[in-house]
Formats: sequence, C-alpha cells, structure tokens
Amino acid sequence: MDAYTLAKSYFDVKEYDRAAHFLHGCNSKKAYFLYMYSRYLSGEKKKDDETVDSLGPLEKGQVKNEALRELRVELSKKHQARELDGFGLYLYGVVLRKLDLVKEAIDVFVEATHVLPLHWGAWLELCNLITDKEMLKFLSLPDTWMKEFFLAHIYTELQLIEEALQKYQNLIDVGFSKSSYIVSQIAVAYHNIRDIDKALSIFNELRKQDPYRIENMDTFSNLLYVRSMKSELSYLAHNLCEIDKYRVETCCVIGNYYSLRSQHEKAALYFQRALKLNPRYLGAWTLMGHEYMEMKNTSAAIQAYRHAIEVNKRDYRAWYGLGQTYEILKMPFYCLYYYRRAHQLRPNDSRMLVALGECYEKLNQLVEAKKVPEIGPWRIGVKSAVWMKCYWRAYAVGDVEKMALVKLAKLHEQLTESEQAAQCYIKYIQDIYSCGEIVEHLEESTAFRYLAQYYFKCKLWDEASACAQKCCAFNDTREEGKALLRQILQLRNQGETPTTEMPAPFFLPASLSTNTTPTRRVSPLNLSSVTP
Repeated sequence: MDAYTLAKSYFDVKEYDRAAHFLHGCNSKKAYFLYMYSRYLSGEKKKDDETVDSLGPLEKGQVKNEALRELRVELSKKHQARELDGFGLYLYGVVLRKLDLVKEAIDVFVEATHVLPLHWGAWLELCNLITDKEMLKFLSLPDTWMKEFFLAHIYTELQLIEEALQKYQNLIDVGFSKSSYIVSQIAVAYHNIRDIDKALSIFNELRKQDPYRIENMDTFSNLLYVRSMKSELSYLAHNLCEIDKYRVETCCVIGNYYSLRSQHEKAALYFQRALKLNPRYLGAWTLMGHEYMEMKNTSAAIQAYRHAIEVNKRDYRAWYGLGQTYEILKMPFYCLYYYRRAHQLRPNDSRMLVALGECYEKLNQLVEAKKVPEIGPWRIGVKSAVWMKCYWRAYAVGDVEKMALVKLAKLHEQLTESEQAAQCYIKYIQDIYSCGEIVEHLEESTAFRYLAQYYFKCKLWDEASACAQKCCAFNDTREEGKALLRQILQLRNQGETPTTEMPAPFFLPASLSTNTTPTRRVSPLNLSSVTP
C-alpha cells in the first residue's frame, strides 16, 4: 500500500517512469494496472515530445510508442492466464487498438464490459471501433443499463439520430430525467441533423440548469457560429474563461469567436492550444483545418484534416474538408474520393451529394441511363449523367443550400433539354418563394431569365412577361428583362397571338405575377420510391 500510494502521487504529477519504478514487483491487481498504465503513458508522453510540431511533415507511423509491443506481450500472458481485471482488460484493448489490431481489440473491450460494466472508458473505446450498425449486431454485450447509454451514444456517432433520440427518451422515462449528460447528448443529436433551432433551445436550457458545465460547450459554440450570433458567442467565451481557461472546450469556443470575427490567425492559435492540452481532441483538428482553409494554407489544412481522420474515421467533416481542399487545388480525382467517403458517412446530407455532382461534372463522366424514371410531372432524359443523379438525390433528401435544382437545370441546358431545364427552374422558384421568409438567392435571377426566354419561345406572352418583370428586379438581368418586355409588347401590338398549347408538366407559380411572397409550403415531390 505504501508503494502504491507513493507511485500514485508520482502518477498524479505525470512522472510516469518514477511511478512505474516504485510499483515494480507489486502483486495486487490495482497496483499492477497502475504499473502497466504508467508505462503506457510514459511511452505516449515520449511520443508526443518527439512530435515537435503537430502540423509538421511527420506522417502516421513515423513516431510510435516504443512501449506498446512490450506491453502487449506482458498483458497477453496475463490475459491467457485470466489474471486481468476490468481495468487491465481495458488497457490491453487500448494497446491492441494502438497497434491496429482492431478485431482483437474489439473482443477484449467486449470482455472488459462484461467484467466491469460500469467502466464507461471501455464502452467509449469500443464505440470508436464500431463502423456500422451491422457490426454492432454481432457483439455479445452484457445485459446491463450501461448498455443503453452505449447504444444511444453509438447511434449518435453513426448518424442514426432517430434511434439515438429514442434510446435517450427511454433513459429519461426510467429515471434519468435530470441527467445533464443525456440532455447535452440530445442537443448534440439535433446538432448532427442540423436542427439548429432545437439544438440551441436545448443548450440554452442546459446552461440554465448547469451554468458551470463545460462539456459539449464547443458544440454549442459551433451552433452560435453558424447563426452568426456574435454577442452570445462572446458571452459564452468570456464565461468559460472565468470557469476554466485551460480546458480544451474553452479554447475551441474562443477559437470559434475569433473565427466569426474573421481573425483566423488568432482562431488557429487557440485551436493549437486546445491540441496541446489534448492531441486527440477531434473537434479542434477539424476546426483548425477550416481556419487554414480560410487563410489559403491548403497544405496545413490537409495535415489538420488527416489528423482528425486518424482520431476518428467517422468524422464526415474532415473527409468533406479534404474534398474541398483538393477541389481548390484542382485535383478532382482526389476530391471525388474524399467526397465519396463523406457521403458514405452522411448519405442523406445534400451538401455531400451536390459536392459529388460537381466533381463528376468536372470529370465529365457521362453514362447511359438504364431506364427513364418518371417522377411525378418530371422526366429524366435517356442520356443522363452520374452527376445528374447526384443532384436528383440531393433534392430528394432535402436540399439545404437549395442549389441542386439550379445545377440540374444548367445540366439540362447543356444537354439542350429545355423542357426539363425549365421545370427544374420552376421548382427552384417555387421552393424559395414558399419557405415563408425572404432570402436572397444568387441564382434566382438566372432562373427568371431562363424562364422568361423559355416562355417567350413558347409564345406564352403572359408568363414570359411576368418572368421578365421579375428579371428587372435584379441588377444582372435588368436590361435583358426590359428588352424582352419591349419585344413582347411589340409582338402584341403586331397582333401576334399567344399559343394555346402548353406542355403538360409546366405551370407558372401564381406568386410570380405579384410582389407578395406566399407563406404556404408547397408539397414536395414524392421521390421516396426512386433511387436516382
């Protein structure tokens, strides 16, 4: 006990070699775990010291923890003799994971959860090794209430948000209603599905219940950043600084604050501080990559995103960031690979699909469609393209940035499919005018210009006139709109009659003839049965 107490004191002040020295020869399981854990952390500390610059040229695998192989041999003998307790199994699993022995690590972590089900660290390590829901089904997990927390957490990580929210609701119903951890995880789940208002509301309520909480406040700051809420983000940063300025989350919040103020050098500095406190903190690596992108330092951005992927291969933001970086570098084959990985992690995120479509478009990979799917009043031409399918899918899952239809329309223009292009523009106009709020869209003038010209060619003077009048509201199309109105007036004065035949799928939204913006949401097309 004297040796253990002395070693624990050295361990607490991070003198791991001294701690291991005084524990050598101790027989109790607690002392043995501390002995092995001290040796492991000593190796990690030396490895970090060798990695002088976290964004230097050192690639993965060049700097290693030299103690890992020795630890594996010793722990393996103890494991075969069944002499490891729950903490010993946890450490053995960590060593195996560090050596990239994933299958063996998973088996050991599952065993650790059976031996010591209340050790949350073992559950979290197991979570980091699970790549999909199918893999989860084959795990023989202990039947304990901790399993429910684990499943809720892994569902959140795998972007299975509905299942995660249901698990958390079940935990609330059975007595965890006052758990700030569950409330924060629910907020994170809503953040992952981009329900920003709901996530902000939950975080604000959590701050009232637990004003000194720092965990997950970096996620809260991400939401404030997205909404450009400078004063709220400033208050949060100052408040966390007063509570504990040497926490990773605090550094990330301050970094977000400076980033929102476009002080990207200062923001990157605080993210680097966060990484000095915890080199495996995922959010800091990703956010630092974003800052280097803003500073046009693509090589540093690539290094930061790669570090983020090393920490967690399920981080779609890092894969997406790498795709954007290589797109700037005009390397479409590289960015296509990274966008594909991001899409696999977020199959229902329209941003990934639009990015994929743009990549395919640049690579000019045309394919012949196997069939001609009909979607309501829509019809895709026989000669389609890979990227066209990406844009269709982006619209089907709910286009966040409302760019998929415009890109699809421009592709139909290139393929001289004027009817399909016009229908895409009409649906685009419908969507932006039916959201109940006036938002400036860059491609709105392009859509009205094309529709005005299309209706003019079809001799539909009323519709063409309505679209031309809308063109006059935009600087880039004002002169074209006025010219078209003069032509329509001239043809009408000459007695030119408008056509009475109009292609069946086409119509002009009623709102185009007035200056009012409708507040009723137009029912979306039923695309659930179609896989573009």
